[in-house]
Order: sequence, then structure tokens, then C-alpha cells
Amino acid sequence: MPKRTDIHKIMVIGSGPIIIGQAAEFDYSGTQSCMALREEGYEVVLVNSNPATIMTSHEFADQVYIEPLTVDSLTNIMRQERPDALLPTLGGQIGLNLATELDAAGVLKDLNVQLLGTSLDAIDQAEDRERFKALMTSLNEPVPPSTTVQTVAQAVAFAAEIGYPVIVRPAFTMGGTGGGMCQNEHELRQIAANGLELSPVTQCLIEKSIAGYKEIEFEVMRDAADNAMVVCAMENFDPVGIHTGDSIVVAPTQTLTDREYQMLRNCALKLIRALKIEGGCNVQLALDPRSYQYYVIEVNPRVSRSSALASKATGYPIAKLAAKIAVGLTLDELKNPVTEQTWAEFEPAWITWSLKFHDGRLINLPTLIGN
Repeated sequence: MPKRTDIHKIMVIGSGPIIIGQAAEFDYSGTQSCMALREEGYEVVLVNSNPATIMTSHEFADQVYIEPLTVDSLTNIMRQERPDALLPTLGGQIGLNLATELDAAGVLKDLNVQLLGTSLDAIDQAEDRERFKALMTSLNEPVPPSTTVQTVAQAVAFAAEIGYPVIVRPAFTMGGTGGGMCQNEHELRQIAANGLELSPVTQCLIEKSIAGYKEIEFEVMRDAADNAMVVCAMENFDPVGIHTGDSIVVAPTQTLTDREYQMLRNCALKLIRALKIEGGCNVQLALDPRSYQYYVIEVNPRVSRSSALASKATGYPIAKLAAKIAVGLTLDELKNPVTEQTWAEFEPAWITWSLKFHDGRLINLPTLIGN
């Protein structure tokens, strides 16, 4: 499909300040997206509260606002700039939350600002723990026993029913903020109270612990024509129980059999299509190392921190292509800017080569061989 010609000015939301312990993944992705939009001839208005980023340089956006990332601040900027559209899926969880809040406040409707990329309903379905669980049930995809709570008392009651340990997962937060593993009621009361306070919708998922399972992530792309492909599969060095943001991640996966890989890959593609996500998304799965049992952990309906890793590991510019998908282009008509020969719908391919040390040790190293 051709790119959209009914919009001319696009506002991009950045991710705000870099947090200690995180790298500059969203700056990398945001810069890619701004460059991609300007490459297609659109005027870009960037809002980011962090001046110490590359993306806030004027060479990447036509107008740069270093302002607080709040509804009031964004509303004032929108009234001044009058953008035709808003792209929130490249600014991490902050971008998604602000888009949701702007819509709820009626700002997008009042100013006639369209939302690009993944719809608000798809975002809500992926982020709202109860709706996501219902979708997995309808798709016959396994999720650990869980329930959504809005009070500490509800969390304690459910944990007493299924037994400890349990995991607390707050809704609409990033990097596991407010969540954690609980071995007993005392820990649950503390973590659940904190998680409910930090969740913008005062909601947590209380989930039966599957600590010790392998944690596998898939970076997946989809466009409006329902073309979908896996960019990269990644394996966390640590098992479930250590948040992915605190774990070493290896790309591509190293310990999966072909049957396991294909099983999880099919699940990832099934989920992105069911959620109707347009752009890039991150699917997190847990696999029992002693069987073929797996569980869906969650889906991030946006470019994530893992997307930057996958982009560097494969050479496939996820954020750049996600931005182009957001303005109507499809994977089968976009050239891969790395190879400049193949279409973006082709999945990166890997080979494994061996490196032999002088003492006889042999290790296998994965290498990208193009698309």
C-alpha cells in the first residue's frame, strides 16, 4: 500500500530520562523513527524531556520540544503545532501511557489528531492483564494460573488459593517496575501494595510462579496488510524469575531444538496477528526445560528495549521500518536498508561457525548472513 498522503505533520513522543541501569535503547529507536519519517517527507515534531539524547538534535526533527512528558505539556504543544498524527509506540511505556491518557482526556478528538501504528484498543488488550488473559484463552494459548487484582486483600486471597510462590505483574509499567516474586504473604503484601500504587490503572496480575523455566523473547513485525515476520529470537541467560532487563540476553537462541523454536515462533506470530499490532512488538514466552510445555508471559505492543538489541544483532532496523509501517507502507514493498536488495518481509538468516582455541576448546558462534 502507498504511504498516507492525508497527514503531513507527525508528533513523536520520546521516552524521557534514562534510568540508571538502563542503556539508551529508546534514544536509538526514536532517532531511527524520526529519520524514517523525514525520509518519507513528513514534518516531525519531537517531544522528549531528556536533553542528553541524540534524538533531540534538530537534525532529526523539524521541531524539538524538551518539555515534561505530561498530558498538560503535550496538550499545549499540540495546540501550538497542530500535528495531524501522533506516533507513541517508539517512546517505550511512557509513550503508550501518554497516548492512552490523551485519548481518555479527549485531547486527540478535540484537536483531530490521529493515532498512528497500533490502535489504542490493541494496546489496551495487550497491556490490560485481564483482557490479555481472556485473549490467550480464546486463542488456546497457555498462560500460568493468574488473576487480576485491584487491592492487596484480593492478591492475598488468590495466593492462598493457588499457593506460593507467586509473581506480581503491575499493569502498564515498564521494566517490571513495581513487580516481583513473593515467597510468602508478608512479601506479597509489600510488593502488591507497591505495584498497585505504581500502576496507572491500579491493577496487578497475580500469577503462579514458573521460576526456573527458560525465558525466550521474539521480536516480531506486522503491517496493516497482515504480513508478519520474526526478526530475531533471543534467549535470556537467566531463567524466569530474573527480569529480562537484569539478564544477559543472547541472540539467536542457543539451547532450543528446532521443534521448540518452531512451536514458539508460531505462537509469537499468532499473537501479533491476533492483537493486530502494526509495527514492532516483543513477545515473551516461558518454556519448561524438561518438556514441551510453554506459557505466554506477556506482549509489549511497541518497540521495546529488546528491539534495539535485536536490531544490532541482526542488522534489521526495527524502529525505522516500524515508523514506515505506521504511515501505511507494508513489509512486502519496503526494501531492507541493510541489504538494499531484499524486501523487509524476509527474515534475517543465521549460520553457525566454529572457533577453535590453541588448547583444543571449540565454541560455536552465530553469524548473520543477510536476508
